[in-house]
Amino acid sequence: MAKWMEIRKGADFQAVSEKFRITPFTARLVRNKDIVREEEIEEYLHGKLSDLPPASLMKGIPEAVSLLTEKIRQNASVRIIGDYDIDGVCATYILLKGLERAGARVDTDIPDRKKDGYGLNMELIRRAKEAGVDTIVTCDNGIAAPAEIAFAKEMGMTVIVTDHHELQEQVPDADVIVNPRQPDCPYPYKKLCGAAVAWKLVQALWAELSYPLEPVYGDLLMFAAFATVGDVMDLTGENRILVKEGIKLLQRTEHPGMSALIEVNELVRERLSAYHIGFVLGPCINASGRLDTAKQALELLNTANREVALTRAKELKKLNDERKELTEKGVEEAVSQIEEGTLKEDRVLVVYLPNCHESLAGIIAGRLRERYYRPVFVLTKGEEAVKGSGRSIESYSMFEEMSRCRELFLKYGGHPMAAGLSIPEERVEEFRIRLNEACTLTKEQLTEVIHIDMALPFSHVSEQLTEELVLLEPFGKGNTKPVFAARNVRVLESRVLGKNQNVLRMKLMDESGVRQEGILFSSCMQKVLEDIQKKQVMHMLYYPEMDEFRGKRHLQLRIQNYC
Repeated sequence: MAKWMEIRKGADFQAVSEKFRITPFTARLVRNKDIVREEEIEEYLHGKLSDLPPASLMKGIPEAVSLLTEKIRQNASVRIIGDYDIDGVCATYILLKGLERAGARVDTDIPDRKKDGYGLNMELIRRAKEAGVDTIVTCDNGIAAPAEIAFAKEMGMTVIVTDHHELQEQVPDADVIVNPRQPDCPYPYKKLCGAAVAWKLVQALWAELSYPLEPVYGDLLMFAAFATVGDVMDLTGENRILVKEGIKLLQRTEHPGMSALIEVNELVRERLSAYHIGFVLGPCINASGRLDTAKQALELLNTANREVALTRAKELKKLNDERKELTEKGVEEAVSQIEEGTLKEDRVLVVYLPNCHESLAGIIAGRLRERYYRPVFVLTKGEEAVKGSGRSIESYSMFEEMSRCRELFLKYGGHPMAAGLSIPEERVEEFRIRLNEACTLTKEQLTEVIHIDMALPFSHVSEQLTEELVLLEPFGKGNTKPVFAARNVRVLESRVLGKNQNVLRMKLMDESGVRQEGILFSSCMQKVLEDIQKKQVMHMLYYPEMDEFRGKRHLQLRIQNYC
C-alpha cells in the first residue's frame, strides 16, 4: 500500500495571486512544484517561443550550419541516420524537411531494431558508403558510437552528430557534435530531446540562408513537441513552452500524416493534449519500430498523399493494437510467475519471458514496477542471447547495482532509473540471485510515497476549477497533474465498462454529502471491485476534469488511488 503525504510548502499565496492574476488556489499548486522565483512563475504561466534562447548558443550548431551550407553548395550526398523510436523518427523527419528546403541532396536511413540494434552501426555506415554518401548526419544517436564514427571517417565520410543523450567516457571524433549536454556547451537548457535538437539546427540553418522561418514554427515545431512528450522528457522550461505551443499546432494541423493518425484513432482535435501524444498517437509511431520497421512511421510523416497517409496510419494503429495485446499477455504471464512462484519474496524482480517480443520488455517492466513498486527486469530470448530491460524506483540505482555483477553480462548500460542488458541464458538465475543478495532496500524504501497537493472536498470542485487547472498544462514527466484527496467517500453505484473491462464508472459521495461522478482505470478490476465491496468508506485521490460525450460536457473525477 502506498503512503500518502500532503505537500505543505509555505508562501504568500495572496501576493502571488495578485502579482500574476491567478487565484491563491493556483498559486499554492505552483508553489508545490517548487516554482518560487518571479521569473520562474512568469515562464511557467506565460512562457512564449520568443523567450527561448537562440539556436546559435548551442555548441556545434554554428559549425554544423557552416559545414552543411558548404555541402549543399557542393551538391554532396547527405544521409540522415536516425533511430527507430518516436524521437528518432521525428528528428529524422525534421532534418529531412529542413535540409530538403535548404536545397540539399539528402536521404534517410533508420536502423532495424532486431537486425541492427540501437543507433549508428557498421552496417549502416557500409550501406551509406555503397550509396555514395559524402556526409552522415545522425539524430537522436551518435554520441555513444566512437568506433562507428571512426570507421566512417576512415572511409572518407564527413560526420555530424546531433544527439541529446549523456556523453560517455570516449567522445566520438566527429567533424561536429551538436548536443546541449556537452560540458562546455553554453546553451542554458540541457533537457531537449533529439528532435528538439534537430529543430534547433534547422532553425539556425534556415536563418543563415535567409529563408522564412514560419515553417520552422509550424509543422517542424509540432513534431519537436510531439517527440518531447513521446520520449518522456521533463516538461519544464523550454520543453514546456515547446509542448504548449506544439499542442496548439496539433489541434489545427493540416499535415497529411498527422491528420490521418488523428482520424484513425477517432480523436477530437480540439481536445488533443499531451496525454493523447503520450498514450494514443505516440505509441502508434513507436509500434512500427517495435514490431516492424520505423521506416513505416517515417513514410507516414513524409507523404503528402492523403490516401497513402490513411493507409499507413491504419497500419500503424493495427500494429499498436497488436502491441497492446502482446503487452497485456506479457504482463499477465509475468504476474502469474511472480504470484505463483518464489519471485514474490524478491526485492528486485527478474522475470524471464522467453516467448515475449524483446521490444516489449521495457513496457512490461514499467507496468510491473507500478504494480509492485520494486525494481524490475524483464528478460526475453533473443537469437544469440537473452536480452532485457529494467525499470527502477527512486531508491535503487539500477545501473550502479548492475555494475556490481558486470561480469555476468555480454553487454549492459543505462542509468539509475532504467537499463538494458544482454546475458547468456544459463546466467539468468544467477543474475536474479546476485541482485537480491546485494539488495539493501528496506520496507520503507519499497513503499511508494504519493504526494498530495491538498485535501479538496467535493463541494469545492466545479467546472470553473477545471478551467483554472488548464493553466498548469501540459502535464507529463516533470510537471505532473495535481493530486487532490477526499476523505470518507462512499461508492453509491458502480459499473464496469470498456472492451477490456478495465474502466469503472461510479457515483460517489464524500463525508459532506456532496455527490460527484467518478471514473477509475485499472488492469486489476476484480481486486478494485472486491475492495469496494469490503469497505464502507474509502479515502480517494483524484483529479477533476471535464468529460465530453456525444456533444455533452460533464464534470467527473478521475480516481488515481484509494485506501
